Amino acid sequence: MSGSLTQLPPAEKYREIAAGFTAAVAGVTDWDAPTPVAEWCARDVVGHLVTWLPEMIQGGSDVRFAEGPTADEDPVGAWAHLDGQLRALFADPESGRHLHSNPHTGSDRPVPEVIDQFFTGDVFFHTWDLARSSGQDDRLDPGMVHDAYTGMSAAEEHLRPTGQFGQQQPVPADATEQERLFAFLGRDPRWTPPGA
Repeated sequence: MSGSLTQLPPAEKYREIAAGFTAAVAGVTDWDAPTPVAEWCARDVVGHLVTWLPEMIQGGSDVRFAEGPTADEDPVGAWAHLDGQLRALFADPESGRHLHSNPHTGSDRPVPEVIDQFFTGDVFFHTWDLARSSGQDDRLDPGMVHDAYTGMSAAEEHLRPTGQFGQQQPVPADATEQERLFAFLGRDPRWTPPGA
């Protein structure tokens, strides 16, 4: 991969980001381990991703997702099941004909566009959560980090009241942009598992 993920077309961007999350999933050895999101353990990170997107897409379009294992039963299988369906959707040249309408996302937008705008970035952010939880390399694509941080910071007065993420956390003066991003999202950017 060359250049930033931000320069990739939506399908390729999803594949690259999903591959990073898949690698993080494969590296988890304790699915009950705590994460930087206080109320979640590692399996809850997968559970979040594999539930909210199908519910949103199916609630506003004719696209249907086949049911697979739950994250409680099999977090690795649950993620692989959804990821496979999303890759197939992005690869289908007809997928843009499926339109999605929702009061929060807009009316009659192609389903792949909605997934790109709302889900791909969520997978990106939660890769960090899972990597931190399991002691893996948590470095993310700097271009994506920069675009997310600058874009969300500029829209803070509109985003913060939505409750989609926690309160701004303090950061040290020498914080990296990635640390500043996760502090903005409500995480302690230097969180480590208890006892690590």
